[in-house]
Amino acid sequence: MTAENGRRAAGLMRTVRAGLAHHQAGRLDHAEALYRKALQKDPDHADALHLLGVVAYQCGKIAPALRLIGRALPRLAQLPDAHLNYGNALHQAGRLPEAVESYRRAIALDPDCGMAHSNLARALDEQGSFAAALDAAARAVQLLPDFPGAHINFATALNSLGRLPEAVGSYRQAIALNPDVVEAHHNLGLALEALGRLDQAEASYRRTLALSPELAEAHYNLGNTLQGQGRLDEAAEQYRKALVPRPEFVEAHNNLGNALQTQRQFEEAVASYRQALVLRPDFSEAHNNLGNALQAQRQFEEAVASYRQALVLRPDFPEAYKNLGNALALQGELPEAIDCYRQAATLRPSDAGSLAAWFHQRQHICDWAGYREDEARVRGAIKARPSIGTALMLEALSSTPGEQFECARQVAAQLEVPKSLMLANPWPKKGGRIRLGYFSADFRRHAVALLIAGLFEHHERREFEVIGYSAGPNDGSEIRSRLAASFDRFVDISELSDRAAAQLIHTDEIDILVDLTGLTRYTRTGVLAYRPAPIQVNYLGYPGTTGAKFIDYIVVDPFVAPPHQQAFYSERLVHLPHCYQCNDNQRVIAAQVPSRAECGLPEPGFVFCCFNNSYKINPTFFDIWMRLLSAVPKSVLWLLDTNRWAKANLRREAAARGIAAERLFFAPRLASPLHLARHRLADLFLDTLPYNAATTASDALWAELLVLTCAGDTFASRVAGSLLRSIGLPELVTNSLEEYEALALRLAHEPRALAQLRARLAQNRLTHPLFDTALFTRNIEKAYRRMWEIWAAGRPPAPFSVNPTRSSLKIPPG
Repeated sequence: MTAENGRRAAGLMRTVRAGLAHHQAGRLDHAEALYRKALQKDPDHADALHLLGVVAYQCGKIAPALRLIGRALPRLAQLPDAHLNYGNALHQAGRLPEAVESYRRAIALDPDCGMAHSNLARALDEQGSFAAALDAAARAVQLLPDFPGAHINFATALNSLGRLPEAVGSYRQAIALNPDVVEAHHNLGLALEALGRLDQAEASYRRTLALSPELAEAHYNLGNTLQGQGRLDEAAEQYRKALVPRPEFVEAHNNLGNALQTQRQFEEAVASYRQALVLRPDFSEAHNNLGNALQAQRQFEEAVASYRQALVLRPDFPEAYKNLGNALALQGELPEAIDCYRQAATLRPSDAGSLAAWFHQRQHICDWAGYREDEARVRGAIKARPSIGTALMLEALSSTPGEQFECARQVAAQLEVPKSLMLANPWPKKGGRIRLGYFSADFRRHAVALLIAGLFEHHERREFEVIGYSAGPNDGSEIRSRLAASFDRFVDISELSDRAAAQLIHTDEIDILVDLTGLTRYTRTGVLAYRPAPIQVNYLGYPGTTGAKFIDYIVVDPFVAPPHQQAFYSERLVHLPHCYQCNDNQRVIAAQVPSRAECGLPEPGFVFCCFNNSYKINPTFFDIWMRLLSAVPKSVLWLLDTNRWAKANLRREAAARGIAAERLFFAPRLASPLHLARHRLADLFLDTLPYNAATTASDALWAELLVLTCAGDTFASRVAGSLLRSIGLPELVTNSLEEYEALALRLAHEPRALAQLRARLAQNRLTHPLFDTALFTRNIEKAYRRMWEIWAAGRPPAPFSVNPTRSSLKIPPG
């Protein structure tokens, strides 16, 4: 090298070093200018190319960074920092395998390069090589024990391996080294959220946002944590804040829709899902969620279209199959619904809800292929992982009181809310009327409404103020109008979220809140989880325990829930003296009884009848019924026409048992007065087990049709027995299938015995407690007073029995 060249090289190095001094001081524009000055004199100056590439990387200009550092690398092949920086640029460009290779080259040149180990750990983690990432991060922590980033990467690798508690410790160590590292607080929040420590995760996200208020991901994750705590208004606010800096944040639009939908703000939820789909048309989850919001508004055809689109995009989406099944079932498309549930259960075998729905809808169409094996499989699945909806389905299976209790208990646990969200109960008031709140999704044309209307009208207003809370649809029916008029005040809360509905009930200072829906299809029992009333009661709508810690009592009678079964109820048993079921003795029966011919029945012959829903019929009882038809010449079986598939299947099942399909007749659904009147054409109502007739049994008895039942061990299997005992016909309550079949056969063969029982029914109908609405009201009011006295005295809920009120009706002896 000549002296001139040496001076020139030295001058270039001084320029580069001057640039480096500015660079290290953070004055990137000055550094860039000096590096470019050097390159004007020597376009191939390796140090200037390398450092200018680093400046470009720090300015987010990844492509120029890769080009500049790449040009320098051949001459800086032995410089670890060059490979490290090139790796960083490759990493930022998403070229992970090449980045990993560059970090490994840096480490080969300098095994103690802690930053290379740390960055290698991050790249390996993003590649999915979690064990290798952990090794690299552990070495980085050894070499750089005071560098927060090394601890963050170590924690991230632990997180990816599922070692969350250890990850939390490492994130906390990073924060201890530098409390202002945003990434450490944010990732700590993610780990805590995954561990279910939502309150701690919330604190971490809030600290993240204190340091970086515009970080959309932190607002989004904070929203997720708040939603997980049931704080839906706050969650929605955070999702909206996430969308301010990032309007294209698709997941935030989707989760905002979820928060709004949970609050029953369905139109706003639909708008959020549609916006998510504008941004990402192939977002299958948003299509599924949109379907849910549309279905909640009863827009079934649009909901079905949304679920189908979700499945086009993601054919292995079990939740979309399940939801599509729900929508199709509500539209009456049962075979296709069954197929959807089958697909969902196949894709996710652990989903008891899909498997149970598949079997339950097959019960609806009386498809009994492999019935006993499938029933056992469903029971096992529900036992392993119950979900909302399975509790009611379990009632129609051969389940035990213990199974039903455990299922309900686990389902209710999913409805619980944190104590911080529960509403404070007031101190007992002094004097004044007890304020009763009746809460139901079924204040419409529904069995519960038909049973209970008279109770509301008979309440003693001098002692009770009675408020109705309607959580279901308004069908505009006559019974809806009657119910609304029967309350001192009637409030539609169907569009309120669970929290808002609870707050309204709490503000109304309800003393005793009675849930008439329970864990049925349209359950809103989650409202009671907020504890809006000091005393909360499960009654009538659901034949069993809710399993809920937040419900104090269940109104029963000694037959449906004997005292020794208290262990199978989370609520305390309140035994009414006669029958737990209220009945309305003002129900109208059409004056004109149709002829058999008008109902399609043959004129001669014994008519066995069962107007229970088809899902309550099972092969065991159908076998008995077919043997009865075989043993009683010219007899027929009259069933309710629930759907065309059940009719076809039952006729086929009859033929398979040697009974002509023509001996089965199906009654179309009619308005209540007409339906009640046609009962008088039948000779004997045959009940089912394990799910008895409830309102259907009351219908039959009110219409003076004898009911024969077989009692089991569960609430649902003892309802008809309770009704019969209350109307003075206990001999029609059998305790075995053999006794049930023998008595049915005897009554069919002995017209005189049948006539005597029918005469007793006609006499007892208006003289026994079952249809004495006023008597029932006085008895249940006694129960409410006792509940109130226990609470007002500061004592915990306790089981008790109500002493019978003297009836104004004369009950003959015997």
